[in-house]
Amino acid sequence: MINNAIIFVAVAMILTAVSYLLDREKTKAGLKKGLQMFKGIAVPFLNILILVSLVLYFVPPDFIAKYLGRNSGIWGFVIPAVIGSITLIPGFISYPIAAVLIRQGASYTTVATFMTTLMMVGIVTLPLEAKYFGFRVAVIRNTLNFFAAIVIGLLVGLCY
Repeated sequence: MINNAIIFVAVAMILTAVSYLLDREKTKAGLKKGLQMFKGIAVPFLNILILVSLVLYFVPPDFIAKYLGRNSGIWGFVIPAVIGSITLIPGFISYPIAAVLIRQGASYTTVATFMTTLMMVGIVTLPLEAKYFGFRVAVIRNTLNFFAAIVIGLLVGLCY
């Protein structure tokens, strides 16, 4: 069975070659822009992955299963909702973290709550948001999204 990553890389290389044949300058410009974007993403991505790896190394799977697993009760919503609301992690980094948490024993409900608050609630960015939209609107938006994230987590829990 061929690995999906190998297929993805092969298709990307073929499409890049076709693009190069059609318009060399645009393809070169696109590859340069992509490399610049990769350089900008690589360092924060690696820093967060290292930090998460260290935390997961020092935090035993039993602890994760106890506080973030199926039988975690209300703490299975509170802990990930609060951490997700406060943490500022780009979406593309949160997916590998979610996969690791699930492998370590966290429930889908917990991970869905964490991921949703991570994307929809921004305590760290609240001052900037308040500057542009007003404090009242920023707080209302974040509060509604916090509760929506919990509802989404519950719905994912019902499905899995």
